Amino acid sequence: MSVVDALNSRVSTRAFLDKPVPEELLKTIFTEAQQSPSNCNVQPWQTYVVSGDKKDQLKDKLLTAIMSGKAPNPDFDWEVRYEGAHRDRQFGAANALYSAMGIERSDKQGRQIAMARNWSFFDAPHAVFFTMDKYLNIMGAVDIGIYAQTLSLLLAEHGLASCMQGALGQFPDPVRDMLDLPEERGILFGMSFGYADESADVNRARTDREPLEASVTFVG
Repeated sequence: MSVVDALNSRVSTRAFLDKPVPEELLKTIFTEAQQSPSNCNVQPWQTYVVSGDKKDQLKDKLLTAIMSGKAPNPDFDWEVRYEGAHRDRQFGAANALYSAMGIERSDKQGRQIAMARNWSFFDAPHAVFFTMDKYLNIMGAVDIGIYAQTLSLLLAEHGLASCMQGALGQFPDPVRDMLDLPEERGILFGMSFGYADESADVNRARTDREPLEASVTFVG
């Protein structure tokens, strides 16, 4: 599979088969991802892949935190209020997702239930948490983003689906406890992955991309 084929085939998948990825394939993919570029080659990513019983235990702890009404307490600043075209695109993505699921805009409970599925990893067999030392700040976040994109394309190349989830960084305490993370380490975000359930309505959601001239300026 070419890089462009991986880009065109990759979508945010929100329903997975109950089919774990073989351990040897996991190790191959994450070894390949180590080739991701980073600023000054610092390779800041400290990556945790959670599967099986540990993943189920973590899901229960995260859902308990959500249902308790506890406010998010992310390790990094996630507070952004989209404006203008960015807000329009955010609404467009939400509309595509909830329309595919048959959830009306007025159905607040249905949307809340759908949102809560983030913390059950959309029933994926695996979840990966991207962590880094907190002092690295924006430069570390850039490197982690590049690494996560590299990983998602490698997953696509191997016939696997994934969903990037900022939500998995919003309630770090249960994750920190399970992974025994040091205080200086922060959880930036996460990703659920595995084999897509192609029959699920939610996986039919598609988002648009802006035309080239709206995003790229060629100078010279």
